[in-house]
Order: sequence, then C-alpha cells, then structure tokens
Amino acid sequence: MRRGLTLLAGLAACAAHAETGYVTDVLSLGLHRAADTSDSPFRTLRSGDEFEILARDGYYARVQLPDGTTGYVKTSFIVTEKPARLIVDQTAAERDALAAELADLKSAYAEPAARLDALQQEVSDLRMERDAAATRGAELEAANAGLVRQQARYRYSLPYSWVGGAAVLCFVAGILLGLWWVDHQIRRRHGGIRVM
Repeated sequence: MRRGLTLLAGLAACAAHAETGYVTDVLSLGLHRAADTSDSPFRTLRSGDEFEILARDGYYARVQLPDGTTGYVKTSFIVTEKPARLIVDQTAAERDALAAELADLKSAYAEPAARLDALQQEVSDLRMERDAAATRGAELEAANAGLVRQQARYRYSLPYSWVGGAAVLCFVAGILLGLWWVDHQIRRRHGGIRVM
C-alpha cells in the first residue's frame, strides 16, 4: 500500500513537471550514390533545400543540387511546394526587411513631420492674430461710426472758444459803440461841445 502511494505521488510529481513538446519540422534526408539508397548517404539535405529532379523511378528519384552534385533520394520525402519552414523563414526575412524600411522611412520623415508641426503651429498663431486684428478692426469701425455720427450732429456748431471770443469782441465793440453814440448825442445837443 505504501509503495503504491509512493508510486502515485511520484507519478503526480512527474505529471506536474511535464513540459510541452512539439514534433520537429526539420527533416534530414540522405543523398545517396546508389539508386536504391542502400548505401550510406554522402550528404545530408535539410527541409527547404532546393534541387532539380532529373528522374523518378518508383520509390527513388535522381536529383541534382544547385552546385551540380547528383545523387538519389526517396521520393516520399520530395514535395513540389515550398515547405512551411522555408515559407516562414522567407516571411520573417520579408517582415524584417519591411520593419527596417519602415524605420528608415520614419527617420527620414521625422524632420519634415516636425517642420509640418511647426508650420501648423505657426498657422494657428497667425489665425489667432488675424482674429484679434479682425476684432480690433471691428471695434475701430464702431468707434469711427460713432465719431461720424457725432460730427454730423455738430456739423453747424462752432467751438466754444470761437463763441466766447466773438462774445467778448461783441461786448467790447458794444461798449465802444455805446460810448461813441452817447458822445455823439451829447455833442449834437450841445452844439458840438463835449460835456463831461
């Protein structure tokens, strides 16, 4: 009983520490000199390696590598479409190239973008100045209209200084004229003799 519990605890501990595994997508294929691949492979091909199929004979195929080496492989491991690993590698390389190009474009457009932001801020400032000038212009137009109305109302009026000066002049002229008139009347009554 005790032994069964220990075994069960050991299995539980192994299950708790189990890790996830995957089947590899990397295939190694031997390249042989013998047409039936009964000899030892003289070269190893990996998933994604490219070659030209020269002839197929049942379970075997004669192939030529890009460097000109020829040999035999099992046809069951040959596919005419690119393997997933090669597609993933090419996609990753394209992604990395695009990411590098994007980084280059971002750095190339950083200065124009900053200049554009500065110009947009300048345009915003100029619009604010224009609006302030328009408001000030409207205020000045209203003040000018008020002055034009006031000028029209007092069009035939004279300044107080002119009116005051004319009144003083008339007063002095009136006194002098009155003195002359009294003197003239006195002389006329008394035969040209001035009586004082």
